[in-house]
Amino acid sequence: KLPLTVEEILNFGESNRELFIKSSTYSIIPITVTEMGLTISWIFSSDPKSISFSVVYQESEDTPLDQCKVLIPMTRCNSHKETIRGQVKVRNCGIYTLIFDNTFSRFISKRVFYHLAVERPVIYDGSDFP
Repeated sequence: KLPLTVEEILNFGESNRELFIKSSTYSIIPITVTEMGLTISWIFSSDPKSISFSVVYQESEDTPLDQCKVLIPMTRCNSHKETIRGQVKVRNCGIYTLIFDNTFSRFISKRVFYHLAVERPVIYDGSDFP
């Protein structure tokens, strides 16, 4: 579990991070968001073989995981063959959790290489208009 804030993700730069996920386990990356309108983007690949991926939204840390809103249902990704990209728009403040799930694999541990980005919306205020 790696709790991250938007500021920490903005400081990631272009570097990739790595998760080691043992067989029959999963790893989560909770991202605490305090402003609406942001876009959280991810890119990941896995080695060896596939990994399952999901994104859930939690209003607060007190919300039980089984009551979280599923934004992207658990999907098995062929991320060992192609890079997986995606994004989610922040409509509410709270905790957006990326889940990398290897529970289906009984013997093979996986490495997930990922990069996260956060974009703020561009708000046009008309100030460059003559």
